[in-house]
Amino acid sequence: MKRIAVLSSGGDAPGMNAAIRAVVRSGIYNDLTVFGVFRGYEGLINGEVTKLEKSDVANIIHKGGTILKTARSEDFRTKEGRQKAFEFLEAFEIDGLVVIGGNGTYTGAKYLTEEHNINVVGLPGTIDNDIYGTDYTIGFDTAINTAIEAVDKIRDTADSHTRLFFIEVMGRHSGYIALHTGIGSGSTTIFLPETDNNIDSFMDNLRKANRRNKLFNLVIVAEGNKNGNAIELAQIVKKEFPEIDAKATVIGHLQRGGSPTASDRILSSRLGYYAVEALINKKSNCAIGIVNNQVHYTSFEDAITKKKDPEAEMIKMAEILSL
Repeated sequence: MKRIAVLSSGGDAPGMNAAIRAVVRSGIYNDLTVFGVFRGYEGLINGEVTKLEKSDVANIIHKGGTILKTARSEDFRTKEGRQKAFEFLEAFEIDGLVVIGGNGTYTGAKYLTEEHNINVVGLPGTIDNDIYGTDYTIGFDTAINTAIEAVDKIRDTADSHTRLFFIEVMGRHSGYIALHTGIGSGSTTIFLPETDNNIDSFMDNLRKANRRNKLFNLVIVAEGNKNGNAIELAQIVKKEFPEIDAKATVIGHLQRGGSPTASDRILSSRLGYYAVEALINKKSNCAIGIVNNQVHYTSFEDAITKKKDPEAEMIKMAEILSL
């Protein structure tokens, strides 16, 4: 192992820069030549590769996004596209590749490894925290801190005007952000994609809250909730309870940006360091995570196919604390 490369792919997540920094500096410490690939797999197909020095990753640990940029690549989904990417890896004499991203990134890495026998390891870079094989993913902690800060500010106007706010957070298929934001903000209800939140049950709870004069002002909604998004739920409440001033707010891509928290910076640094160690020790076709504070290796196959849902006990706790 003499020359390695690193890329970020799919959705950006705060902490990706810290991971890139760790890969570059750990690689150079181990006498490796390290390259950066711009715009993910699309950049790899087009040969957008440059050598990285320690100075190139100085003063980036605190920055959100990714200095290597990111993109989704339709061409890489094809054998022809992966063949072209492999040819560029060969041209630059790259022996190992570190990919930072989510499920789609891991899928591409798996095919590249199997078709061309390239040493590839993956780091879980997604705010959704839905990657199997790690307790937390890069960017998740920052995303929930951003969401909770936004909810705290919305609470001020909700309390002042006695309004009911439906606040939509990211999570098309995963409720981790919604669950942790709901618990951290003390919301009265959380709608998750993984649970069968019954809208009739919610309306019944709202009636009970009104009878006891209970402050019922914050509802956290994952964007993938089966009962509808925040705007749709607010409209349902307005129709049933015209006297309730129901509002909807979508936090959106705010959750992807911003300076990473200390937890995300440390997690990303650990994962980047372990990625280099893995390649040096001939580990490949695997995702690297942290489980119970210990480094954990999971095959790309398992990381892609096995589902990671929020713990039932956490969901139960959230319901009890909201009563």
